[in-house]
Amino acid sequence: MKIDKYVTVFNLGLQNTFVYRWNYFLRALFALIPLAGTVFLWRAIFKERGGGLHGYDYGSMIYYYLLTILVSNLVTPTEDEWQIAADIREGQINSLLTKPMSYLAYRFSIFMSGRLVYTFVTLPPIALIFIYFRHYIALPDQAMTYLYASISMLMAALMQFFITYSLAMMAFWILEISTIVFIVYSFEYFLGGQMFPIDNELFCPVAIFLGRLQGAALAQALAIQTGWLLLTWAAARAMWKRGLGHYQAVGG
Repeated sequence: MKIDKYVTVFNLGLQNTFVYRWNYFLRALFALIPLAGTVFLWRAIFKERGGGLHGYDYGSMIYYYLLTILVSNLVTPTEDEWQIAADIREGQINSLLTKPMSYLAYRFSIFMSGRLVYTFVTLPPIALIFIYFRHYIALPDQAMTYLYASISMLMAALMQFFITYSLAMMAFWILEISTIVFIVYSFEYFLGGQMFPIDNELFCPVAIFLGRLQGAALAQALAIQTGWLLLTWAAARAMWKRGLGHYQAVGG
C-alpha cells in the first residue's frame, strides 16, 4: 500500500482544517469552563472532608484534571463522525470506492491532520491554565515515564478514532446518527474520567504520567489497552464491511 496518497490526503486535510483554527481555539477556550466548575466542586468536597479521597488530595486532583483536559484535547476526534456520516449519506464515498484507497486509512489521515491543527491552536489556553496551577504540578523524573505515557496516549487516540469511525458507520442503516452519538458520548463523558478518576482509555496515559501505574501494573495496563485497541480496530473494519455490503445491496 503506497503511503504517498495518504500523505496527500493528510496535507489536504491540514489545509482545510486550518481554515477553522479560530473555531477550534474558541471551542478549547470555552471547554475550560467545566474544568473551572469541577475545580471549585472538588475544593468544596475536600474542604468538607478535611482530607484526601481514594489516594488523591486536592493538589493531585487538580493535576489529574489538568492532564485529563490535555489528553482529551490531544486524542478526541472533532466532528469526524459527522463528516464520515455525510460522506455516506450524500454518496460521496462512491468516488472513493473506485480508487485504490482504504477508506479507513483515508479518514485516519484526515483525523491526524485535524488533531495536529487542533493541538496547535488549543495548547496556548491550556498552557495558561497549567501555568496558573503550576504549584500543583510535579513532572516525572524518569524519561521512560514520558515514553510509556506517550505510547498509551497514542493508543488512546487510535481507540477514540476507531470508536468514532464505528459509530459513523451506522449512517449506512439510519439517516440520522446524532441520537446514537449523543447517547454513547454521554456515557463516555460520565465514565471517561472527566468527572472523577476511573480506569478508561483517557485515564491510562494520565495515570502513567502521575506515576500511579508502575512495574507489573503498568505492563498489565498497556496490555489491556492494546487488547482494546485491537478490538476497536476489528469493530471498525467489521462495521465498514457490513455497512458497505448493505449500501451496495440497496444500490447506494
